[in-house]
Amino acid sequence: MSAGVDRDISEEWALAADAADPLGGFRSEFCIPRENGREIAYFCGNSLGLQPRATRQAVIDELDYWAELAVEGHFRGRLPWMDYHEFVRDDLAMMVGAKPIEVVAMNSLSVNLHLLMVSFYRPSAGRAAILIEKSAFPSDRYAVEAQVRFHGYDPEDALIELEPDQADGTLSDAAILAAIEQHGSRLALVLLPGVQYLTGQALDLHAISKAAHASGCMVGFDLAHAVGNMELQLHDAGCDFAVWCSYKYLNSGPGAVAGAFVHERHATTTRPRFAGWWGHEKSTRFKMGPQFRPTPGADGWQLSNPPILALAPLRISLQVFQRAGFAAVRGKSRALTGYLEWLIAQRVSDVLAVVTPKQASRRGCQLSLRVKGPRESGRKLFEHLQGDGIVVDWREPDIIRAAPVPLYNRFADCRRLIESVVRWRDAQ
Repeated sequence: MSAGVDRDISEEWALAADAADPLGGFRSEFCIPRENGREIAYFCGNSLGLQPRATRQAVIDELDYWAELAVEGHFRGRLPWMDYHEFVRDDLAMMVGAKPIEVVAMNSLSVNLHLLMVSFYRPSAGRAAILIEKSAFPSDRYAVEAQVRFHGYDPEDALIELEPDQADGTLSDAAILAAIEQHGSRLALVLLPGVQYLTGQALDLHAISKAAHASGCMVGFDLAHAVGNMELQLHDAGCDFAVWCSYKYLNSGPGAVAGAFVHERHATTTRPRFAGWWGHEKSTRFKMGPQFRPTPGADGWQLSNPPILALAPLRISLQVFQRAGFAAVRGKSRALTGYLEWLIAQRVSDVLAVVTPKQASRRGCQLSLRVKGPRESGRKLFEHLQGDGIVVDWREPDIIRAAPVPLYNRFADCRRLIESVVRWRDAQ
């Protein structure tokens, strides 16, 4: 596999690169949908990852334990349910660059965001503002506005939205840090994405965390498009909390159980939180006492017992990453996305403009593409690709997102996408 200058546009080169790919065997571990007898070219792992083949049996195993053991499944079987969320902890910590005590799999992303803002968004009369991006994913925008109103403040005053300052719609590091410095005395919380969902831009979590703390405010990240996609070092970055979903790059299925990170320095915090039975310290949980004693670390933010049938797919997916090695996954990701970008420049630069930053350190696998011309042209190309067995997605107002995921996408898939664009262009 080569990501260098020896690329060429031929099918032979793509097939040879796939044959030499040390991670190529992992593709067979995923269910690749077929259409008209042919495997589709799937570039939508940034919305829903493909199903690992081992997932089905993992879920069936838990159903069998339920059938055979009933309530005793909490304490018996290969993976007792009482401790099930702990069976994904080490691999989850590895994925996000955290200590095991700092991570937990629970709930959904937006629920986790609200739960952690209960603890880490503590507005006061002089410091009530939240800094987010202008193009934040709607759930984040709704959540922060709801939290501001819940505390009795007006979003018109307490919600500060970062406008993109680059011509392509991205944010410069300088603009982000300048906004934190400008508004720092008003900020109670900085809440930004690890990877911006629309543009695919990766943000500098360490620099943002450092700037936010220097201004005296808390900082959290939505990692929905970063986890399983980018190298993350949350503990070293120093953010106070982070949340993510597991159905995109973590391949855990629609509506999969999500995750949360709480930095170790808050492991025994006295900050307020919404409490639930499963967040109570494990050693005394079944004494059923009236006083809540939170488990140290991220586990202390749990509310209810873990959803076993939802955790089984996450456990399987994390094991795939563990076997592949994330350094290798990320290396292939750079090569695949770089190849797709190169093909665009070589073959269809008259049709597509790449919005996502060019530097590999500033993006994951996703390329956000703007079709040159009116919006209607973008929609027509998107519909053409769908009809050609190539699954990408459309985001308003004018973006096609294509994400070659390294565990199951191939160089040949990237070439197939571009050749389809060429056919569309030539037919216009």
